[in-house]
Amino acid sequence: MARAIWSGTISFGLLNVPVRLFSAVARRNIALREIRESDSSRIKHKRVAEGTDEEVPYENIVKAYELTPGQYVPLSKDEMSALAPEKTRAIDVQDFVDIEEIDPMYFDSPYYLGPADGAEKAYSLLAAAMESSGKAAISRFVFRNKEHLAAIRASDGVLTLTTMRFHDEVVPPSELDDALPDKKPKVAKREQQMAEQLIDSLSTEFEPDAYKDEYREQLLALIEQKAEGKEIVAPEAEAPKATKAPDLMAALEESIAAVKEKGGSGDGAKAAKPKKAAKSPKSKTGKSSSKSKSKSKSSSRSKAKASK
Repeated sequence: MARAIWSGTISFGLLNVPVRLFSAVARRNIALREIRESDSSRIKHKRVAEGTDEEVPYENIVKAYELTPGQYVPLSKDEMSALAPEKTRAIDVQDFVDIEEIDPMYFDSPYYLGPADGAEKAYSLLAAAMESSGKAAISRFVFRNKEHLAAIRASDGVLTLTTMRFHDEVVPPSELDDALPDKKPKVAKREQQMAEQLIDSLSTEFEPDAYKDEYREQLLALIEQKAEGKEIVAPEAEAPKATKAPDLMAALEESIAAVKEKGGSGDGAKAAKPKKAAKSPKSKTGKSSSKSKSKSKSSSRSKAKASK
């Protein structure tokens, strides 16, 4: 049974909905210990003062901000406590916004919100109203001694809360200096059409269970084999093969051909769901092919006959 890690109340207007917070993520990290290879003795880390082997007791350790290398502004425990946000049990809704307007870069950690005892009706009402409107509630709340910005959303009658990064925590592209080109290279229309065709041929609906943590699975298999006493031989790393295609157009054409060979049109293991028919690619003159024109004319004639 899931255990609530926090409880409080969603508040906006005159409406208060008591809720409980549940983790929406199950960490699957593999815990590894540090040992001495010769005798498997556990390695323990100690807090020691720099430049000495003297271990420092926890009560003698304070936080500090480094102004310049080696120059610190110490902050006592009392000073830090005075700055801590007031502990409340309220999730204060500040605004309702369209979900599509929120850049995913602002999302951090997801949680579930469940109704507190006796608040099932108010919870269901809020979830239904939010799901119908397609809105997200931008909120503030104090969790684990820190004030968080959060987005509350509704799906299938369930409220979720995702903590968010503040605006100044997201690095704008303008601060990447020389990492991005000053001027966008000119892209040929034909190249863009081919790229869009490749994207379309690889498009499908998002299925989370189709993507697995391959590194974790390989690490577990390695641990199991070593536990059974099997000798592990590391495979030799293959040198990267040179790309056959000499330019973008050739690379795109080869990629599209490879997708067709694997059944990218719907015969593959992960077939794409039916989509709207794509527009027929135009020739260099900007006109559609004669075949597509004749098809459209014949279809229009048949519709006219049917209407009569």
